[in-house]
Amino acid sequence: MEDNRPRVLILKGKVAGPHPVADILAPHFQIDVFESMDEAMTALRQRTYHAIFADVGDFLPLERGLVGEKASMVLNTIGEGVCIVDADGRCSWSNRKVRSFTPETMDRVKQICGQAKTLFGSAHSGPVADLNQQRSKKFSFQVGDRYFELIASPVVDGKGEVKQVAAVVWDATSGKRLQQKIDAIDAAGRELARLEVESIAKLSPNQRLQLLRDKIIRVSKDLMHFDHFVIRLLDKRSSKLELVIAEGLPPGAMEIDLYAQPEGNGISGYVAATGRSYICHDTEKDPRYVLGLEHCKSSLTVPLFLHDRVIGIYNIESETVGAFSEDDRQFAEIFGRSVAIALNFLDLLVVERYTITGQLADSVVQEMAQPLNDIVTEASTLMEEYIGDDTMRNRLHKIVAYVDAIRGTLRDVAAGPKAVLGTKSDESVKEQDPLIQGRRILISDDELNIRTTVGDVLRKYGAQCTLCKDGYEAVCMIEQGEYDLIISDIKMPYRNGYEIFAAARRRQEEVPVILMTGFGYDPHHSIVRASQEGLSSVMFKPFKIDQLLEAVRKALRKPDAPAAEPAAVPVPAPPVPA
Repeated sequence: MEDNRPRVLILKGKVAGPHPVADILAPHFQIDVFESMDEAMTALRQRTYHAIFADVGDFLPLERGLVGEKASMVLNTIGEGVCIVDADGRCSWSNRKVRSFTPETMDRVKQICGQAKTLFGSAHSGPVADLNQQRSKKFSFQVGDRYFELIASPVVDGKGEVKQVAAVVWDATSGKRLQQKIDAIDAAGRELARLEVESIAKLSPNQRLQLLRDKIIRVSKDLMHFDHFVIRLLDKRSSKLELVIAEGLPPGAMEIDLYAQPEGNGISGYVAATGRSYICHDTEKDPRYVLGLEHCKSSLTVPLFLHDRVIGIYNIESETVGAFSEDDRQFAEIFGRSVAIALNFLDLLVVERYTITGQLADSVVQEMAQPLNDIVTEASTLMEEYIGDDTMRNRLHKIVAYVDAIRGTLRDVAAGPKAVLGTKSDESVKEQDPLIQGRRILISDDELNIRTTVGDVLRKYGAQCTLCKDGYEAVCMIEQGEYDLIISDIKMPYRNGYEIFAAARRRQEEVPVILMTGFGYDPHHSIVRASQEGLSSVMFKPFKIDQLLEAVRKALRKPDAPAAEPAAVPVPAPPVPA
């Protein structure tokens, strides 16, 4: 039967024979009697006692020994190194952690303690009168690739003089490297967002997006060590998470439609809806995870914040279970804020370009109106003076016709991105072009004026045109038949430009695709994504018919075909049946 009585230690000391107290306490306590101090100290280290009996002369040494044992145990258990360095630079005492340091590290510790002793002594003109006046001093030093921090405190003698220095030393490498990485990511993020206006202004919208994409990929790989990631931006109208940049993910994962909803839209939808980061340690056990990297085992998803508003998500995936830590989450969140700022900056440039271009067009129209009217008035006056001079009157008529053409062009420009410049209403003349003749071309744009105008132009050259009013209709037509060329606007209802590009490539791997956009406006970054996969060209509205025909011919021309463009030969239109 287990004995639960309290345990008492008795140190006999000078008592000969059985200890009298032991016989008295035995009925009520468990008694351990020891002959020597060493035996008693060993027992105290191994067991817990409720009381100790000893002679007065033995009790004080026993108490001191016990306190020393406890203090030694504590000092050897803590993670920091503790040592005492004498005035001559010799380490007179150290705990187990300090004894594990390399000789180079110990030399630096003793050197710094010597410097600290000098500082403590020079801070006062005489002996230290009050120990509380001596404040500890903190030092940092590096040995090889390891970083250390040290706190030195003075140890004063009875005369108040500093004779020793007590030091607490710890390896700060992990924290130092963590801070260095945070600083590096912060610097890289600021570099990412630092897009000089003068440099950006010289780039096309496609080049601007490509520049940003390259920077994000480089930082993600070099600093973040993320090789497989995707960035999706939130469409505020539909709450859809539009894919912007993807690196190392299969096409199937990029074609999934996700929305900013906490349930039913994977981890990305949850993060976009809640604004909270999410670490998926094991994709096979996490019900929120949907299709991503082919052999993905874990993932990390953080929100992209702009002024405390979620504008998208940054998702990273790994082929290893439990690949992401809280440090990775912190790094990704810091980097994500810079990504959001950079993306927003590009959007602002696009909007600015769109707005300024429209304002400029209106201003030009207003400024040119009066001079053009003056030219027509002057030409009309001169024609009255040259009655009978048919040659001069014909020249003046041409001037008036040129003015009318200029007015028409200005009206087209003022109409903004919805205009196709240089269209003619005369359908009585057909054009011949063997590159375009008989080709099946799908034209998709939610603006009636654009799709009908482009269709009319290409029909004049013999193309068979199919017109679609939105992205859904375009994808349906692509899935039902084959085409020689796809021309699509980037921003349309139901499907964006990249989604139409991807659908066309799934149906016909080599079909050329031309995307159209108003003044470079590309909210889903379709241009960058499609350019990586073989996009033929991009046209920025408003564009001229010559630009349209040049892009169409380039897209339809086979790689080994001569570059010379065919001349347009007018031929009579076939008679219209009654």
